[in-house]
Amino acid sequence: MELISSGERNQLFESFRNDAFHLELRDDYSVPGEEGPFADWLNGTSGDDSFMEPWLQLMKRVTDAGKTVRRVRVVTEPHSPYIQWEYATTDVNEKAGESIRWIPRHKLPEGLRFPVDGNDWWLYDDKLLAVGHFDDAGRVLGSEIIEAPAVVAECIRVRDLLWSIATPTNEYKL
Repeated sequence: MELISSGERNQLFESFRNDAFHLELRDDYSVPGEEGPFADWLNGTSGDDSFMEPWLQLMKRVTDAGKTVRRVRVVTEPHSPYIQWEYATTDVNEKAGESIRWIPRHKLPEGLRFPVDGNDWWLYDDKLLAVGHFDDAGRVLGSEIIEAPAVVAECIRVRDLLWSIATPTNEYKL
């Protein structure tokens, strides 16, 4: 399987036309650029979101162009420290134009099966998937590009279902 880097995946935001959707299924992400800010937040000394600036600028640019960027975060309750931090910083993502919704894992529809082996994924314009792959320690290995119509269709089905039942951030309480 060939993987592209996070930077290469982010370039997909320059070429999609209408909608990008991210399904997040992990309760912890070991993203190297977040380790310091996350540790600061755990120690009660947070407040600097500058590490997010490149992403926020990208999101602002694409959403100002009329495109949508959405996420559903499937989370375990009680929430992991990482999810608590993610929730605390979600307003920054939303101010940049993203729409984010939450659903507790225990409230998922019975029998729901996640496509692409239960990995996270980005779906661009209902045509292209960038499926995230992680190592055993939770570090991002890269994204696999999938355009197979049957796989994309299953992800569209899951996206539409979860988006319809997930709770917007302003209504979801930790």
